[in-house]
Amino acid sequence: MIPITDNHIHLDRRGKGLLAAKEFANAGGTHLILVSKPSWTLGVTMTSPEDYKLVFDETIGIAREINRSDIGVTAFVVLGVHPAEITRLVDRVGLARAEELMIGGLDVAGQFVCEGDAIAIKTGRPHYEVGGDVWDASNRVMAHGMALARDLDCAVQLHTEAEDALVIADLAAIARESGLSPGRVVKHHAQPLVRDFEEIGIFPGVHAGKGAIETALLTGDRFMMETDYIDDPERPGAVLGPKTVPRRTRQLVDRFGEEVFWKVHKENPEQVYGIEIVL
Repeated sequence: MIPITDNHIHLDRRGKGLLAAKEFANAGGTHLILVSKPSWTLGVTMTSPEDYKLVFDETIGIAREINRSDIGVTAFVVLGVHPAEITRLVDRVGLARAEELMIGGLDVAGQFVCEGDAIAIKTGRPHYEVGGDVWDASNRVMAHGMALARDLDCAVQLHTEAEDALVIADLAAIARESGLSPGRVVKHHAQPLVRDFEEIGIFPGVHAGKGAIETALLTGDRFMMETDYIDDPERPGAVLGPKTVPRRTRQLVDRFGEEVFWKVHKENPEQVYGIEIVL
């Protein structure tokens, strides 16, 4: 038996919730990096940074239920502010206040990291076209999240636009300017550009869609696997279902061997997040 870790998954009690964790376990999964959902998907309207606690408490609560259950899965928590929040907030409270709320929300997430309830911060910038002022504000929010991770000595997960070598280099430069080692930065929903990421220093969480993991493994083993499962009852199976990472891993073991997957599912997340992946 080898450990199998999904680097980025969301669970929602209004969706499958713990049932999705059981499906992951039944498929051979052992560890989940459970990421907080965007506030609007939980029906939370942000009026102050403290409102983010409602979102974060939900994620922490689900992780505790998993860890206290007999499912056989260990859940680690990543908390933060989805970069698309800025678009919704700007329409309601204006750009300056939107930036304040998002930075404040990251600070609240940092409190949970400090207390040991979470292992990393989530931040980023929009993956869609926005105006220059919103883009600049988003980069400031992301840089704050990186500086916060530096101060907390934790990793940061980034949700950004699709990456190429230039984007990866830009993200690494912002991390360095913020005082955070690129080795503590994880590009969520990454393409299998393993060599580019390795040269620049950021870790990719490769999206486990068809063919992506095979492509990644042909160029290296410095990556993690993820589904970005969103657990939305209106979009069942989106983005990829909770069984995907275990199933893809088991399909590829015969071709690539177990050793490389010990690196992908245990050594890499341990190195990035400072956690222990124990069977």
